[in-house]
Amino acid sequence: MSFLKKKRFWTDVAVVGSTGGFVVHLDGRVLKTPAKNDLNVPTRAAADLIAAEWAAVDETVDPTVMPATQWANVAIDRVGEKHADVVEMLAAYGGSDLLCYRATSPEELIARQAAVWDGPLAWAEARIKAPLTVTNGVIPVDQPNQSLQNLHAEVAQMEPFTLSAFHDLVHISGSLVLSLAIFHKEMSVEEAWNASQVDEIWQNEIWGEDEEATAATATKRKSFVFASNLLESVRECA
Repeated sequence: MSFLKKKRFWTDVAVVGSTGGFVVHLDGRVLKTPAKNDLNVPTRAAADLIAAEWAAVDETVDPTVMPATQWANVAIDRVGEKHADVVEMLAAYGGSDLLCYRATSPEELIARQAAVWDGPLAWAEARIKAPLTVTNGVIPVDQPNQSLQNLHAEVAQMEPFTLSAFHDLVHISGSLVLSLAIFHKEMSVEEAWNASQVDEIWQNEIWGEDEEATAATATKRKSFVFASNLLESVRECA
């Protein structure tokens, strides 16, 4: 059964153990990815998230409200085959990490960034042996080659399901360091999210909130938290 089918045609949704993990059955038939692979995930926790999405379908399948299913599809159909490319893309964020580019004014914003961002950078230096250079402004700065290699090694060790969830954390936050801090449980997802939003929070305080921007931020936050939940669901195989 392909994820691309539109209308609900099943009654029963069940999680079943399989070789190497767990699959979701719809009326006894294994759920498939768009590429016709079995949607086989490594943990029961991950399978339960996917099964809950299919159980909640009313009349029509809507992929936009099924993030766990989309995550598994990507991990199986795409990340598994292009693991090295995905690792390279995410590790590249280390060369332009959000935490390394600081405001030049006002002093209060400079202080806020330092208070929230210096800690994760110090952790990365101590835990990953990846000191990063901090600069003022947005002009690109070269980072130590060994630091970039060590960050790359951290990402490269992730299996496809972990890497697929990790991708969203990095992409949404713009920070490889914050995402690794979540991965290693150095920071909670809320702490990391708030750290990634220091500049936006400051702007809102100065200029007030824009309704459209606030809604977009809320959507990003929801996706960020869910990506962390997915990461946690496969932590035992990370």
